[in-house]
Amino acid sequence: MIVQRRVVTAVLAATALLLTAGCSSGGERFPGDGGGTAPRGTATATAPSGRASESAPPAKGSVKVLRTVAEGLKTPWGLAPLPGGGLLVSSRNDGTITRVDEKTGRETLLGAVSGVAAEGEGGLLGIALSPGFASDHMIYAYFTSASDNRIVRMLYDAGKPAGEQLGAPDTVFKGIPKGFIHNGGRIAFGPDRMLYAGTGESGDRGLAQDRKSLGGKILRLTPEGEPAPGNPFPGSPVYSYGHRNVQGLAWDSRQRLFASEFGQDTWDELNAIVPGGNYGWPDAEGRSSDSRFRNPVAEWHTDEASPSGIAYVDGVIWMAALKGERLWRVPLRGTSASAAPQAFLTGEYGRLRTVVPAGGGKVWLVTSNTDGRGKPKKGDDRVLEVSVR
Repeated sequence: MIVQRRVVTAVLAATALLLTAGCSSGGERFPGDGGGTAPRGTATATAPSGRASESAPPAKGSVKVLRTVAEGLKTPWGLAPLPGGGLLVSSRNDGTITRVDEKTGRETLLGAVSGVAAEGEGGLLGIALSPGFASDHMIYAYFTSASDNRIVRMLYDAGKPAGEQLGAPDTVFKGIPKGFIHNGGRIAFGPDRMLYAGTGESGDRGLAQDRKSLGGKILRLTPEGEPAPGNPFPGSPVYSYGHRNVQGLAWDSRQRLFASEFGQDTWDELNAIVPGGNYGWPDAEGRSSDSRFRNPVAEWHTDEASPSGIAYVDGVIWMAALKGERLWRVPLRGTSASAAPQAFLTGEYGRLRTVVPAGGGKVWLVTSNTDGRGKPKKGDDRVLEVSVR
């Protein structure tokens, strides 16, 4: 069975295998998910401590929305660009995957993923393409079933009629704790071609510190769902632990992993992930003086962020915020923030769920206003093409 908090320098293994490679109270909360609303505050970054030889991007950047690629989407969650063109988008509640033509906006239903049991924050969540997609045409998906959260893979056959292009799901990994809240859900293949998954502690805080549990972790698996070679805990899929709800994963140009994490009432986080690192939840939220825990690269009060997807572009982490309804820019030097985070698009498009590199200094940005927390407007939800620097 395959089973975020502090600033660190991610470790590149010198062996044959390279080791690289959330719900905030305000962003993904249902009744019973903690206390009141945190006071508003200013996003903060840790003092730079990355490698002195590494340059940093400009302290201030800019964002320009170029166009709406598609609109009228229902509960979009994950997005995966196809190598030959097109964007695959998952629907959390419908349990479907749709291909969006990024030039025309035309939508084609691939099909429904069988076994999805959408409830609360659960449903069809992250999607990713196999590292061998050009030859195997496999799509990976993380979803909530009737009994757990799991990862499956499906054959994509674009030659079949719309609605019939997804093969039957083959379960790669199962047994991740599910809950009405905190299901994690982001998956991505790393530079090492291993599969990484961000999980939540499903509302059961104790799972995050239990290394035998799959909840509140970042997992590292082979494409077949086995614990990846070189993992920090032999025979275990656990890569890092002490997380509350991980919904963003991205690697920088030196193959170091970063992850976004929902806090509870006070601090949301962007973390630099080190193998075997303990990111503190539930014993610490945000920065801590406890040497057992890794401190975040940057932290935000929960009403300013409630972070979901992240993307790395030209020395900057871009982070989509749900309750915060903005796109955060975090410039990096090494694994530290080189300047204070900067907010863009505040309130313009509502809740922001997913951000993915689009090449050429651009990203794809997915809104999340039909997830039961937002206030849908005409045209919601949508995929945007955005220029960032």
